[in-house]
Amino acid sequence: MFTPPANWRELSAQARREARFASWMKLEGRPMATPEAQATYTRHTRRVKDIIDLKKPDRVPLLPFMGSFFAIYGGITAREVMYDYAKYTQAWLKYNRDFRPDYLVFSGAFNPGKVFDLLDYKVYRWPGRGTPETQPFQCVEAEYMRADEYDWYIADPEGFYMRGYMPRAFAALSGWAMLPTVFATMELPMIPAFMIPAGLPPVVQSFKAFIAAAEAALEYAGASGQADGQIMAELGLPPLPGGFTKAPFDIIGDTLRGTRAIMMDMFRQPAKLLAALERTVPIAVQMGVGTATSQDNPFVFIPLHKGADGFMSNGDFKKFYWPSLKATLIGLVNEGLVPYLFVEGGYNHRLDVIVDPEIPAGSTYWTFDKTDMQAVKRKLGGWAAFGGNVPNSMLHAGTPEQVTAYVKELIDTVAVDGGYALATGAVVDEAKPENLHAMFETCKSYGVY
Repeated sequence: MFTPPANWRELSAQARREARFASWMKLEGRPMATPEAQATYTRHTRRVKDIIDLKKPDRVPLLPFMGSFFAIYGGITAREVMYDYAKYTQAWLKYNRDFRPDYLVFSGAFNPGKVFDLLDYKVYRWPGRGTPETQPFQCVEAEYMRADEYDWYIADPEGFYMRGYMPRAFAALSGWAMLPTVFATMELPMIPAFMIPAGLPPVVQSFKAFIAAAEAALEYAGASGQADGQIMAELGLPPLPGGFTKAPFDIIGDTLRGTRAIMMDMFRQPAKLLAALERTVPIAVQMGVGTATSQDNPFVFIPLHKGADGFMSNGDFKKFYWPSLKATLIGLVNEGLVPYLFVEGGYNHRLDVIVDPEIPAGSTYWTFDKTDMQAVKRKLGGWAAFGGNVPNSMLHAGTPEQVTAYVKELIDTVAVDGGYALATGAVVDEAKPENLHAMFETCKSYGVY
């Protein structure tokens, strides 16, 4: 965990960032098995810091996102990843040992199925619970927040989440809908007004399910932490990224209102939506700060979903999506953190918008999927570090020769001045191992400055 110095509030954003990087980059408290692992950790943390600072590192960093590929490569199913921690650990170790990525990039495929079972989670389907045991999880959109509940959310987001959203999203927590506000505990005579509903059988049952799921989550945390700790000690791979948050528009649009509903809200009740987005900004900032600080990592991962070119016009992007995302980014940067934006889909019409003078140069990292990388270089070069965009389709259906040529072209055209990382366009679920090896090895040999 990162411990801010006593004068934290007096430090500039840049000084805070340097303090966070120094803490993440130090070897103290990180047991390494060999001097080679220590040297690797030091070299790789410096490499990614250099690109954030818009410098040329020793070579182009390698930053793919790994999904179910490691499970398939390791001979286990997507369901076993979520339920059999021993098999997960062996598959995860095998992938990292065989491919030697630059960083211990978290696997979105590894999630604790037992926790979701105990909560009777409704927002997703996962292997064996709605999807085949060999396929990854899928989101099931619905209006878990109704159109007439914006006022409740704006007035009390946490209360709405606990008593409105969670009882609908987690069937095992349905009793929480009966809980009164915690402000009922502010005076001695009022405390029974809170405790009596909490003692009702449906509420008690929900708390029991919540505690059981929390204990299962700790079991999962121990297993994943042990696996990652073993990889770090053996190979010296730094964890990246560390924290997590989302764009306010996606917080509301992904799992509260759903895509269809939030698009209707843009026309039917735009003022309510804008107020809710503004209200969500400090929540998004705090989520990123809290998770990154707990992991002692300066990076905050932000997947961008509904801001892609195909979802809304540029005018609507400027009105509904960008202002609250921009405020979130500035809030994170002010806390010394580096937003790590995973730009899903195409942002070919957004580049002029996101290069905003109010966001300091050298303070963010953007990894692109279907955006023209030469246009990205022209627009973002000298302002922000960026990465991308080896297509998953090529990794799955192409040849090693095609992958090698694509990687070399990227390095030749967009990596020449530094500030660039080689990345996949999306999370890798299915790929030919020889193609992934070609991507990694080309980067390591051809990407040297």
